[in-house]
Amino acid sequence: MDKNLMAAEQEIKKLTDKLPLLKKEIGKVIVGQEETIEHMLITFLAGGHALLEGVPGLAKTLLIKTISQAIDLKFNRIQFTPDLMPSDIVGTEILEEDHTTGNKFFKFNKGPIFANIVLADEINRTPPKTQAALLEAMQEFEVTYSGKTYEMDRPFFIRLRKTPLSNRGHFLYRRRSRTVFFFISKSGTQPQAKKKSF
Repeated sequence: MDKNLMAAEQEIKKLTDKLPLLKKEIGKVIVGQEETIEHMLITFLAGGHALLEGVPGLAKTLLIKTISQAIDLKFNRIQFTPDLMPSDIVGTEILEEDHTTGNKFFKFNKGPIFANIVLADEINRTPPKTQAALLEAMQEFEVTYSGKTYEMDRPFFIRLRKTPLSNRGHFLYRRRSRTVFFFISKSGTQPQAKKKSF
């Protein structure tokens, strides 16, 4: 058997052996929603992204933040609003000066999208151009600003939440955008997760 294949199998076995420990650690904070936790972990390990369609109040932020803490990865939450611009999530260039030479230069200041795990809340409350910037990062694992390309940190996992279209002030989230998701869940009837008190 090929050595590389054997090494890969050993790494996979180590990973699967640790999964019950990870679920147990998450279970210290989140009670219930075992199926959702299972789907989130599968999506994360597969290198995909997840879309949750439904109402607020189902411990989304707590769940994703708990996962990021359990595996010690950087976590960011982005609240999408109608006035949010692509540069607000991707980042922007700022003018800096080298105090030794006096030369001025532009430096790219990374936005909140540059994290290992990102919770993107109410994606359909933001204009299409901002949605497009997020989708580029999800599909290409990189973003483009001023003609320069910046790669995302890996692993890179985004969980989006889309609010019901019955609410006012929402932009259409195009159906073809759903193809970038490994897992799509419609919530609203599942029991609310509970946070343990210590």
